[in-house]
Amino acid sequence: MKIIKRDGHMVDYCPDKIENAIMKANLEVEDEDQASGTQIKNIIKYIEGLGKKRMLVEDIQDIIERKLMSIGKYELAKRYITYRYTRELVRKSNTTDLAIKELIDGENEYWNTENSNKNAKVVTTQRDYLAGITSTDITRRFLLPEDIVHAHDDGIIHFHDADYFAQNALHNCDLIDLEDMLQNGTNINGVMIEKPHRFLTAMTIATQLITAVNSSQYGGCTITLTHLAPFVRLSYEKYLDKYKKRKFDKATCEKYAKEDLAREIKDGVQTFQYQINSMTTTNGQAPFLSVCMYLGETEEYKEELAMIIEEVLRQRTEGMKNERGVYITPAFPKLLYVLEEDNIHADSKYYYLTKLAAECTAKRMVPDYISEKVMKSLKIDKNGNGNCYPCMGCRSFLTPYVDDSGKPKYYGRFNQGVVTINLVDIALTSDKDMETFWQVFDERLELCHRALQIRHKRLSKATSDVAPILWQHGALARLKKGESIHDLLHHGYSTISLGYAGLYECVKFMTGHSHTDGGKGKEFGLQVMQHLNDACKKWKEAEDIDYSVYGTPIEATTYKFAKALRERFGVIKGITDRDYITNSYHVPVFEEIDAFTKLKLESEFQNLSPGGAISYIETPNLTNNLDAVMEVIQFIYENIMYAELNTKSDYCHECGYTGEILIDENLEWYCPECGNRDHDKLNVARRTCGYIGTNFWNKGRTQEIKERVIHIDNKDAE
Repeated sequence: MKIIKRDGHMVDYCPDKIENAIMKANLEVEDEDQASGTQIKNIIKYIEGLGKKRMLVEDIQDIIERKLMSIGKYELAKRYITYRYTRELVRKSNTTDLAIKELIDGENEYWNTENSNKNAKVVTTQRDYLAGITSTDITRRFLLPEDIVHAHDDGIIHFHDADYFAQNALHNCDLIDLEDMLQNGTNINGVMIEKPHRFLTAMTIATQLITAVNSSQYGGCTITLTHLAPFVRLSYEKYLDKYKKRKFDKATCEKYAKEDLAREIKDGVQTFQYQINSMTTTNGQAPFLSVCMYLGETEEYKEELAMIIEEVLRQRTEGMKNERGVYITPAFPKLLYVLEEDNIHADSKYYYLTKLAAECTAKRMVPDYISEKVMKSLKIDKNGNGNCYPCMGCRSFLTPYVDDSGKPKYYGRFNQGVVTINLVDIALTSDKDMETFWQVFDERLELCHRALQIRHKRLSKATSDVAPILWQHGALARLKKGESIHDLLHHGYSTISLGYAGLYECVKFMTGHSHTDGGKGKEFGLQVMQHLNDACKKWKEAEDIDYSVYGTPIEATTYKFAKALRERFGVIKGITDRDYITNSYHVPVFEEIDAFTKLKLESEFQNLSPGGAISYIETPNLTNNLDAVMEVIQFIYENIMYAELNTKSDYCHECGYTGEILIDENLEWYCPECGNRDHDKLNVARRTCGYIGTNFWNKGRTQEIKERVIHIDNKDAE
């Protein structure tokens, strides 16, 4: 007989455990109230005589209590119930206590590698993780139903960010309305921040606002440089006025004013870079920030915007100095460069910016590229117009929204949270039976739906007072004190995400083909994606909540899912024999495919992932072959909405090597020049969830990084 424990795992039946539990309760009562050895054996014999192949541990305990009372051992039954309750408390608290001890002692692999942008050794991060462990414990015991907790533990679904869920006011990602806060003023910690009157001041205030916003939620956030462009003109006008007062002629005034402005833009961008990478949020990390560079957002301030973009790209290409004074690749901010007619062709006015972007990508892995052309064909609002706007962090996209005045609105909107479905588990559970597959799929979708409803309902209890910077002072809204945020959670203003992972393994198991084959595999993959979208559409129509399909990054969860699948189904070649599963709709990292075929194929799946999608290609060092980078950029513009190039930009402190730090067969990082394996003396930057990670990764993600194939042949890059 198998016993199903509380966490869903099955163990062998052991009668000694029943006897030991009753004997411990015996010690708590008088002799006459104790159960004899024979009576205990009779209880065990009764349980075994039921002839069941599987029993829940709770059912066995219920039987023991009833049998003790049936033989008149009421006091013993009472003590056994108390013992059972106490063991339950100990079991739950010990899990939390152990996690806290292991975190503090640096012995917990999960927390040490949970996020490649967090250093679990430093006290600010530990403080956030300690709070997270407590929140997770409360969430599991009081806030989520048992079936959702068990499904999460078994890797059937993933209830994201349980470490923040106990606070009902926290949500996921934001598009910050920096324009509102800078132009109309804002408030941080009760201090009024008035409209700045020059670019340098605006950049400084922007970093403070970003840090405050990022501390009031747990995901990524995005700003656009367009909102800073008007302050470039204000600075120029100040300089021009200064020289006019000195009675210089017009040409001289303009010349000196432009020189002063160039210095201020350089200083402003440098200040922004330093502060974003040195400031720490309440989450114990630098703000998870993306910065959008989109010339099409303004006509009035386009020239000023171009100046900022140029300086941002130049400084990012240079990099930032590490503790040894060596220029390395910083993790933040992530840069988003929008490709459009004004910058994509050799004769376009701003083509020079795209060439700078290509140089920056080759050396520092950013910017990522959004195609205005493709995005406008996909993001159609209710008025029939195409829309282009940035993601809210690494890949989470809003759906189009038109406000009461009939204008599209992007900034000031947000995502409520994510629950991810493990597509691989559905496939393996169905054992290749298609009818069973779709039946299990629907059951799991409804499980995710209930989990998302719980997220939504918890957030809907919040008022504007819980995060004034977000809800009262312009980052997301200008609500009154005490006003509910409920309305902002409906009507398409914000999204809530149904994540998915492991499309490749799901398709491969069910059809025997990759979804890249152009035939049966691809057809089935698209059907799976459409089914996700159909579910979200049904929920949205019924509840007026914008459920949206999201290609989950699963940075740490890829390892968790892989381990859970092996525990449940064993090792299946090509499916569960790795320590990771494939992110979202991606072509698996080990599949040989060229860059252009990969991007073209994945573009079809991006269309079915409206709540979040990103594609990438792996490249060798392309710093000496910018033509290859430009060719990829041109292809992105014509074919896919959002994509990135993953280059290598590492550094060894021991020998000064710059290039690619490698991974050996034991999944250990080492310098190919001197053999250095000390993580504290290696700067390694890899893109692992849309963002660039720099603090190393868990075993599963490290194996995934090691197995990534190059999508542009080395010979093409020479």
